[in-house]
Amino acid sequence: MNAARGPWVKRGGIVLAGAAALAAMANIGFFDAARFGRGLLNTWTFLKGLFPPEPSVLPVILTAMWETLQIAYLGTLLGFALALPAALLATRTVFAPAVTLPLRFLLVVVRTVPSLLWALFFVVAFGLGPVAGTLGIAVYTLGYLGKLFYEAFEGVDPEVLEAVRSVGCNRVQLMRFALLPEAANGILSQLLFIFEYNVRASTILGFVGAGGIGFYMLGYVQLLQYRSLLTAILVTLVVVLLIEHASTRLRRLVLSDAPSAPA
Repeated sequence: MNAARGPWVKRGGIVLAGAAALAAMANIGFFDAARFGRGLLNTWTFLKGLFPPEPSVLPVILTAMWETLQIAYLGTLLGFALALPAALLATRTVFAPAVTLPLRFLLVVVRTVPSLLWALFFVVAFGLGPVAGTLGIAVYTLGYLGKLFYEAFEGVDPEVLEAVRSVGCNRVQLMRFALLPEAANGILSQLLFIFEYNVRASTILGFVGAGGIGFYMLGYVQLLQYRSLLTAILVTLVVVLLIEHASTRLRRLVLSDAPSAPA
């Protein structure tokens, strides 16, 4: 009987999901034809104003892009330096719940707040500039990498942990000789990924005064200098693509060099 009822349950779920989507679209305004007509006209006007790119702002944009890369790089390093020990302390196979639960809760809270809002918080605390952006990126990186790292540590083969414990190793030695070596490839892969993400995230931190190329993008939009805006977008696109390409190749190199398990 359950088997016969299964297809009807699936169909009912699909119908409910579709009805909910239609209701949400109607509530948001997706069926407002006049609004979409105006939107298409405004989009065409905006796109026409983007071309051709404005080359005179390129020196300023390149300088701002370099600052953005520094924000992402330093923020990633600071976040990694905080996330690694936090993740080790949050690993349930090593520490008791009295230690792991508070740290996991802290990482959830930190990760819930986007890096843009962390940057805004640090702008209020430290003032305008790249310092606030770097700290915002660092705190978000702490929450993101902390979760991924303790999951990687808990995924280490229990037999490896027992083998290290059997020779009398303490917790520090267990982390040094078992957890970190076994999870090293995953740690590096996630570190490269979060750096890619942080480069993209850093491009808009200037919207809240936290430095980088986003400050100029916002200014160009406010001053209706769309050709200069396109120049900034193209520079950002090229830099992000180059970083992603280099990061992907490096991850493949690291993973391909990882020792395989014996047959």
